[in-house]
Amino acid sequence: MSLIIAHLLADFYLQTDRMVQDKLRNLKKHILHHFMVNTAVLTSGWLFFYQENDVVRTVVWPVLFITGTHLIIDMVKIKLVDQFTVRENLNKLWFFILDQLLHLLMLLLALQLFFQKSIVSNADTFIQLLFEEGRNLDASSTILVIVIILLLGTTVSGHIIRILLGSLPGQLLTFEGKYTFKNELKEPEYLQKSMGERGLSEQYSYMIFNKHDMSRGKLIGYIERLLVILLTYYSSYPAIAFIVTAKSIARFKQMDDRDWAEYFLLGTLTSMFIGIMFGILLREILN
Repeated sequence: MSLIIAHLLADFYLQTDRMVQDKLRNLKKHILHHFMVNTAVLTSGWLFFYQENDVVRTVVWPVLFITGTHLIIDMVKIKLVDQFTVRENLNKLWFFILDQLLHLLMLLLALQLFFQKSIVSNADTFIQLLFEEGRNLDASSTILVIVIILLLGTTVSGHIIRILLGSLPGQLLTFEGKYTFKNELKEPEYLQKSMGERGLSEQYSYMIFNKHDMSRGKLIGYIERLLVILLTYYSSYPAIAFIVTAKSIARFKQMDDRDWAEYFLLGTLTSMFIGIMFGILLREILN
């Protein structure tokens, strides 16, 4: 589970939006993040649990394997996306899910190759974790499960929603108003010789639109899904309706625009679905 956390941290928290937009140019920096995070996690594991084992086999080779396979998968994904010119958001989502499943498979394969933990046994353990009655998790496993759920419910799900919604269309920008500026330049020498006025007059008009702050919306989405996960964990489903109501009130005037309303509903319903799903998953694992 610690390797999964390391992967999520390097893939989502340490990767900026600019790196995602031009992933090929920033691929070396992205791989360096994975190398550093996985080295820190595996070194900590060796210090606490595997000191009797060879450090090269327990730390060096797993780090190189995980980082190398991550590089290969990312390069193949970039080539495929460019080759097939993936433009539809749903197709981009399938590429993203396949990419993450392959990375997870490589982590499980690393456990089998270097720590003698079978992929099948790991899958059985996960299934038992979900469905077996009377299971008891120790404190460290409980903390790791909670951290993974929180990471999945914030950055990972936020990335999924951003893929589904795409970029905010230009026609959905908020109109703020119209401003007019007038500049007049008069000639003082002409005023001394004549009763008339001569000069230059310029007028500028601006239509002002407000582009929504996406970082602020991202933070709202994180808090929203964390609240939904918490409320679902305690089976407080009616309280989730207040979150939807609060968001609707904040965007009430924009609901008259059908395009905006559909954009808003798609994002909100997807966010609620993901939050409820992870809340149920967390409750089933911990209870």
